[in-house]
Amino acid sequence: MTRKGKTSKKSLEKGKPQMNSLYLTYHDKDTKKRHYEFLKLYLYDKPKNFIEKEHNKETELLAEAIRAQRVLNFQSKKHGFISSVNGKIGFLEYFKRLVDKKSESAGTWGNWLSTYKHLHKFCNGKDIQISKVDDLFLENFKIYLLTSKISSHGGKLSQNSALSYFNKVRAALREAYHNKLIAENPVNRVKGIKEKETDRKYLTIEELRKLVKTECDYPIMKDAFLFSAMTGLRFSDIKALKWKNISYDSKNGYMLKFKQQKTKGIEYLPISEQAVKILGERKDDEDLAFENLIYSAYHNKILRKWVESAGVEKYITFHCARHTFATLQLTMDTDIYTVSKLLGHRHLKTTEIYAKVIDKKKIDAVANMPILGL
Repeated sequence: MTRKGKTSKKSLEKGKPQMNSLYLTYHDKDTKKRHYEFLKLYLYDKPKNFIEKEHNKETELLAEAIRAQRVLNFQSKKHGFISSVNGKIGFLEYFKRLVDKKSESAGTWGNWLSTYKHLHKFCNGKDIQISKVDDLFLENFKIYLLTSKISSHGGKLSQNSALSYFNKVRAALREAYHNKLIAENPVNRVKGIKEKETDRKYLTIEELRKLVKTECDYPIMKDAFLFSAMTGLRFSDIKALKWKNISYDSKNGYMLKFKQQKTKGIEYLPISEQAVKILGERKDDEDLAFENLIYSAYHNKILRKWVESAGVEKYITFHCARHTFATLQLTMDTDIYTVSKLLGHRHLKTTEIYAKVIDKKKIDAVANMPILGL
């Protein structure tokens, strides 16, 4: 892709004195598109004295220097070189840009923002040039995540939370390397944090039936939870679900077509008629299937109260509905590959965690032990 850049000016709203805003114009010869970058630099439209004339002269020189640097950066990337200016970008600044980009994805934005906060605290608020982020920096940040009392409760992070945050930093550096902001990727020299197997809470079919019969102070959350338990959808996907995502034909039955909020992958998911009944009467295509659905620490308390009222003595969060779907499918002898596809997992290894939670063959083997008459 070839670009040319030039500096132009645009008049601001009338005022005293009249000022013009400088911006760069990029012409993309491949796509025939024009791009603009406002420099936040201003010129007097009609300089009246020596000071205003000198201001214009120095500002024009600065704008030209910025234009020349932009051209140099582009040419460096084009020919595979790393611009020294790019390497001086602050890592905290760069990471914050990525966080802002992730704001469009409700499923991952919170995790990226939390990672940024931990990075900011680790660096004592002082930015570090991205070119100076090396294996020692990463090793120290890993130790910080694993040993410091930095959780929201004032204790240490869980190993899997530390893993999640550390992986966000690794992902940011991989992207920086891909965009030729750094000459080499220090991630390649640093071992990651091992994932720790967790006790994934799930509900049995009998417990689900109890929940169906029990009233909840927040009815729409009850419906959403049961829908998740019957489809395996994450909360973020259920919240974004619209009626246009749900179709029906006599051959395949009901089908969901949606974009996963977490992975951004397009999924086609068959769902049961029983799950569709939870949604009630069909509305307009652009209407949300679950209107005004909110989930927070407060709403989780409502959920736990509902679970307790049903006589279920387990610590249940909304995500446990997804665990429930996975374990019920495995219990019903659905093969693990199919369960993986239904959950939208990219890797079978992720689904295997559920197989460890409940292995029907082992349960059956124990249940079928002969009676010895002891």
